[in-house]
Amino acid sequence: MAEIVNLNKFRKEKERAEKKRHAEENRVKHGRTKAEKTTTTAQQAKADQKLDQSKLDTPPTPPDDAT
Repeated sequence: MAEIVNLNKFRKEKERAEKKRHAEENRVKHGRTKAEKTTTTAQQAKADQKLDQSKLDTPPTPPDDAT
């Protein structure tokens, strides 16, 4: 005798598996680990600090008195 199959369960399970597969693809494509994010943030802060340190201080120019 054949096994009775609930089609709704089968359909929902198939949909869940598809969503899970799609989520895994997105994690691989777009995801970064916390360590990678922290490293990137630290590198950016260090680069910003170095840029600020290398700026030249220029004295303000006096306003033009054309009266």
